[in-house]
Amino acid sequence: MIIRAERPADRPDILALLGQAFPGTAEVKLVRELYASRDYLPALSLLAESERGEVLGYVISTRAWIGAEPSLGLGPLAVLPGYQGQGIGSSLMHASIAAAAGMGERSIVLLGSADFYPRFGFVPADSLGIISPDPSWGSHFMALTLGGSDGVQHGSFRYADPFNHL
Repeated sequence: MIIRAERPADRPDILALLGQAFPGTAEVKLVRELYASRDYLPALSLLAESERGEVLGYVISTRAWIGAEPSLGLGPLAVLPGYQGQGIGSSLMHASIAAAAGMGERSIVLLGSADFYPRFGFVPADSLGIISPDPSWGSHFMALTLGGSDGVQHGSFRYADPFNHL
C-alpha cells in the first residue's frame, strides 16, 4: 500500500469509496463541494492505494479557522468496509498529520470518535480553548496542535463553507 496525494482522475474512485464507507450520508456531496471550494488544499487530500491501484482509504483536510487564525478541519476519513481494521485509517492519519506539520500548519480540528483519534494526540478541543460550532458535539470535537506551544490557538472554530451545507 502507498499513501499519496489524490489526483483529479482519482475522484470517481474516492467518491465511490465514500459512498461505500458512509452509505446514505452526506460525505460524497461534502467532498465534491470541498474539491470546488477555495478552502481545498490538494496536498492534504490523501489516499491509500493498493499495489493493484485500488483506492482503499481516503482523508481530506481543508482550510478552517479558529477565530481569525488559520487552522485545518480534518474529515472525512474513510476506509473501504472490507479493509477496515487493518491500519489503513491510522496510516492515513499519520500521513495527514505529517503533511500538515510539514506545511507549517498550527492545528488540526475534527469531529470524530473519541475512541480513535486520541491515539494520534487529539484532545477535546474545548480543553485548548477552541469553541465548537455545535456544543452538543462535546468530547467528539477534538483538536491537535502542531509545533508545540506555538500551535495553540483559541476562539470559535469555523469549518470550510461546504460543511455549513450538511
